[in-house]
Amino acid sequence: MRSIVIDCGSVQSEADFWSAYVRTAEPEGAGHFGRNLDAFWDGLNGGPGWPGECRLLFINTSPLHAFRGGKFLEVLRDIASRSKAVEVKFE
Repeated sequence: MRSIVIDCGSVQSEADFWSAYVRTAEPEGAGHFGRNLDAFWDGLNGGPGWPGECRLLFINTSPLHAFRGGKFLEVLRDIASRSKAVEVKFE
């Protein structure tokens, strides 16, 4: 299974996060990917933004703690924990 490493070290906004995901993972249907939490759920389950069967490793995630008072990363982790086809980790 291929691994995709997405470096979040320079991410300064949610828009930056989604751009890093799309740029690095090159998911199917990237042009239709909504770049939000609901779209991430859809993408991990075969919708637009589907990275294929892989491991997504988000590294240097400390900047994500600032978004939505920490809720952004919390919801990302929850979505990731329920994914069946894509293994997702945050470091």
